[in-house]
Amino acid sequence: MAHCPECDATFQAPEDVAFVDMESETKIFGASKRFYIVACDHCGAAIGGGVAGAM
Repeated sequence: MAHCPECDATFQAPEDVAFVDMESETKIFGASKRFYIVACDHCGAAIGGGVAGAM
């Protein structure tokens, strides 16, 4: 089980975190990438991030 480093909330379900799309589209070699952060749904602290799907 994971915990928020800021408010110590326990993440037990997908609804406990928010995936925030940064709306950044970069077209390099015809590919679009979406950047996102994962935030605690209780306090809003950023706890991770990444890049989603290339098209």
